[in-house]
Amino acid sequence: MLKEKGILRIIADTLNPYRWIMEARNRAFDSGRLGSRSFDTPIICIGNITVGGTGKTPHTEYLIRLLKERWRVAVLSRGYGRKTRGYIKADEHTTMPMIGDEPFQIKEKFPDITVAVCEKRVTGATNLLAGDDAPSVILLDDAYQHRHIKAGLYILLVDFNRPVWSDCTLPFGRLRESDSGTRRADVVIVTKCPAHITKEQMELCRKNLKTKEGVPVFFSKVEYGSIYPLFETAQPVARDIQKGDNILLLAGIANPAPLKKEIEKRGAKVTLLQYADHHNFSNSDIDAIAAAYNKLSGKKMILTTEKDATRLRRTAGISQEIKENIYAIPIEVKIIDNKENEFNQKILDYVTENSRNS
Repeated sequence: MLKEKGILRIIADTLNPYRWIMEARNRAFDSGRLGSRSFDTPIICIGNITVGGTGKTPHTEYLIRLLKERWRVAVLSRGYGRKTRGYIKADEHTTMPMIGDEPFQIKEKFPDITVAVCEKRVTGATNLLAGDDAPSVILLDDAYQHRHIKAGLYILLVDFNRPVWSDCTLPFGRLRESDSGTRRADVVIVTKCPAHITKEQMELCRKNLKTKEGVPVFFSKVEYGSIYPLFETAQPVARDIQKGDNILLLAGIANPAPLKKEIEKRGAKVTLLQYADHHNFSNSDIDAIAAAYNKLSGKKMILTTEKDATRLRRTAGISQEIKENIYAIPIEVKIIDNKENEFNQKILDYVTENSRNS
């Protein structure tokens, strides 16, 4: 799994004009020819250099839980897939199409924090800090390549199953920039680690990552919570997934394989309906879901991710039968290798030392 990059991929990547453009852009920011705006308020960037899911949302939620009891937390996102433009600060009247599915999910789960979207992060941060209720810490979601704003702490997420050192930049691979971009990170988290990751595998990751000297590398795994109904009319959840269940899994995420594997590990049979990341469900999708569910026999249910749930709840045409039998499965991340306290303290120390209220 943690393989090296082959010679042909090295040649293709070296000759890749997209890589040249991104490296020239980064050099311009590094030298100051392109400007970055700093703010007095602590800003933490959670991002990656890979196209597709590395677990940004659950790691952002981890930081929210860690910080929200002591500081006023704001999450600033681009709002990928939204139907609007410009700066929007979410409130009780904000809809999912206005800010995108992931910011909407975060606002639903953490209604007491501030969630805002803006494609220009400098504008977004400026607007957030202008009000009387200005946050004392801002979490920048997916802004590792958005270098016009300068965060105080950069957390880089790297998928264990898709190591950046064996990948190539677009379009030959899945990297948004070359893996030398890891040198901008202040903290690296290798995400989606297997339950029984070995010390040797961890050391191999540390060896291959092109980080600055002294940058800590942590490891995290996904933990799945108890299922819950999407709709108020759903059947009460009397049990969790059990052996022999027939599960229709709806997944509009970058990589549903780990979730499917987790459900199968619990003894259920899974029928996967896979959609593109951030997929908006249509009437024909709802009809196909109903048809697939009706084909299942025995103990059966429909299961989906929390991100998909935000879109499904607002999709018209879902029958009462489907509403009564569709559930979401939440995920959280856990820092492993007995390093959770060390990771938490690093984040808390940064915010404390750089907060105007410290």
